[in-house]
Amino acid sequence: MYPPEPWHLRGQMYLSLFLVPRGKLPQLPPVLRDTVRPVTVGGRVAVGAAWVSYEPGGVLHYRELLSAVLVHERGRPRVSITDIWVDSVASREGGRRLWGIPKEMAELQLDADTEPLVDASASVAPSSGTSSSGTSSSIASSSVASASGAGGPIGSALVRLKGRLPGRFPLGFTVAQALGDAVRRTPVRGRGGLRTADAAWRADPAGPLGYLAGRRPVLSLAITDFWLVFGRTPKDRARAGHPAAKGNARP
Repeated sequence: MYPPEPWHLRGQMYLSLFLVPRGKLPQLPPVLRDTVRPVTVGGRVAVGAAWVSYEPGGVLHYRELLSAVLVHERGRPRVSITDIWVDSVASREGGRRLWGIPKEMAELQLDADTEPLVDASASVAPSSGTSSSGTSSSIASSSVASASGAGGPIGSALVRLKGRLPGRFPLGFTVAQALGDAVRRTPVRGRGGLRTADAAWRADPAGPLGYLAGRRPVLSLAITDFWLVFGRTPKDRARAGHPAAKGNARP
């Protein structure tokens, strides 16, 4: 059971940007590889990794850890999520079925009670990451722990919040994912505050985020008290001629 598209969400995000050698990253699904190309800087791929706390006031509230590759489609910027974990079954099911986002289940801790520090960690419980019944096998995840069912640590981070930028800033991007044999392009819009930050990530070298192990982010920031509209609104669908994407879907 999950809400219909679009999802209205609120919360806090702690985001870091890494530059990772291309050969270290998990491959995108074939239909995506044929459509998008990674954005590179000095031969390295731009990767965003984030801890997110979705809070009451949105359609769902849960915690999330994700890693995404910045890509382009004939010059148009896109984001493709390669690894993502949540602690909500509704979020996992909706993300997979509506948008092709390869969400897995994990145990997530996100402690922001000791300002200015945010302490985050994630681990996969044994057998908790197996794909849900009826989910398309074309939705790929590079999660080693999830695929094996053995469980284990994913990673952790300690974020130190710094200066707050005045005002609130618009957020907007398009997520491109493989859904079945097609590419699903999903608009995301919102607004939030910004704070600079330092972040020390500790990814398990043998885990699914091993490509981040030992790497330092080139940039970290917090997107505070954000609101997001994730997915097509009725107006978007009318313009594009798409039918409504319903919640509570069954195969």
